[in-house]
Amino acid sequence: MSVLTETFFAGTSLTERFSAIRAQLSDKAAKRKVYRTTLSELESLSTRDLADLGLSRSMIKGIAYEAAYGN
Repeated sequence: MSVLTETFFAGTSLTERFSAIRAQLSDKAAKRKVYRTTLSELESLSTRDLADLGLSRSMIKGIAYEAAYGN
């Protein structure tokens, strides 16, 4: 089974559509930056520092993802 979803911008101008797309792209870029920054900072910690925080190295990607994108 396949599902097709189409998004129409009824009653909006071309400028408003481009603005909406630009806003979406900038939101995604900001979230990617949060993910990369969090990932980098946690990976730079020593194993002992992570243990002090109650974390293990296997949890780093999940924590960075949650910080950027939520659950």
